[in-house]
Amino acid sequence: MPTNGTEQSVLFPEIFDKPLIATFDVPDATSDGGALLLKAADEGLGLTDHLARCLADRRQPGKVVHGLGELLSQRVYGIACGYPDANDTSRLKTDPLHQLLSGRDPRNEDEHLASQATLSRFENSVGPRDLYRMGSTLAELVVDRHRTRLGKDGVRKITIDLDVTDDPTHGDQQLTFFNGFYDTYCYLPLLGFLTFNDEAEQYLFAAILRAGNAPTRLGVIGLLRRLLPHLREVFPRAQVLVRLDGGFAFPELFDLLDASPRVTYAVAMPKNSCLLGLCQLEMDYVRELSDQSETTTRTYGDGLYRSQTWPCERRVVFKAEVLHRYDREPKDNPRFVVTNLRTSPRHIYETIYCQRGDSENRIKELIHGLSIDRTSCSRFFANQFRVLLSAAAFALFQEIRRAARGTSMARAQVGTLRERLFKIGAWVTCSCRRILFRLPKLFPFRSEWRAIARELGARFG
Repeated sequence: MPTNGTEQSVLFPEIFDKPLIATFDVPDATSDGGALLLKAADEGLGLTDHLARCLADRRQPGKVVHGLGELLSQRVYGIACGYPDANDTSRLKTDPLHQLLSGRDPRNEDEHLASQATLSRFENSVGPRDLYRMGSTLAELVVDRHRTRLGKDGVRKITIDLDVTDDPTHGDQQLTFFNGFYDTYCYLPLLGFLTFNDEAEQYLFAAILRAGNAPTRLGVIGLLRRLLPHLREVFPRAQVLVRLDGGFAFPELFDLLDASPRVTYAVAMPKNSCLLGLCQLEMDYVRELSDQSETTTRTYGDGLYRSQTWPCERRVVFKAEVLHRYDREPKDNPRFVVTNLRTSPRHIYETIYCQRGDSENRIKELIHGLSIDRTSCSRFFANQFRVLLSAAAFALFQEIRRAARGTSMARAQVGTLRERLFKIGAWVTCSCRRILFRLPKLFPFRSEWRAIARELGARFG
């Protein structure tokens, strides 16, 4: 290791009993040494390879230096390691770990990563057909991965959760509009998650960017029409549960779900005068109890309801609740859920419907951990591409989290996984026979890293 480089030193002469000198002079080193796990997870899924095949390369072959697969891998791995902007490539272009992840040889000084300009052209070259193929491929890979993991007959229950979030915009991006509900100019991405059996993880399978003025229901019917038959084909014995909030409650959705075999649903319904009349007796009862106890009181019930646009009556379970807070007046809080399930109203509401709220935690991971809201390109399709890149990075993290079962990282969020598993200083040595990563001996999460690596296919010699 060199000790006399020309890099300027940083001197702290007084903070310890001896002068401290810090220098940045270690060659062939990286601060993302643990991100080798990303490559192992990707090899198992075949994610970046399959997504790259969805893209059409319209460049002149004689001028191509970086293939589409390399460019896509560079962006996905960069986002996963905490570098969501194409501008970050100027800091990473000679990083040996990122070169290896993208298929480049760190020993060759000409094997730099693609520049910011190349990545920007790449993002803006993707068209709607490419994006449709990528979205379909992502969903198919997620489903096929769990068919391989659990077996065709090992899945008895699949839960589908769809949710919408706001993606505030601050420029002149295409299709960004003011949204009165969120009180900002924004996009409205639609995100879909799958849960297999009673597992805790919700696997992202769809990430669709939509205009800021899009209704909540936009794109839902098309998505479910493609997904439900595929799930029935892959998991013929599985019962499918669809959980949605009130913004998705429209007649065509219920008609589709009722016509689909082995599909149950719990869909929230906005309150109206008829529904309020359905729970009137229960509301009077909980008001009386709440006044007596001066605490929040609730009860559950059900009934049949038919709107003017429905062809038949459907079961509605409701929660009749009065919120009682010491600093506020008591407030009625009735809630309604349309369902074809036959269990008790309380079980449907508390145990089945309310559990959909966990998808909010996955959305927070996507926003705060993987910058899925970094949609600053002027072209709408380029921003949709960025959303899919973040979704691909999240799929890799979910594979790593699955491999972390039995360790302290089993329920860790994206930021924690990155901080504790990826951000490791490593000295990289490449030769004709092998690539050697020298990691710190006293790395505090060494046992967890090794356990995950073993689960992802590593062998120990």
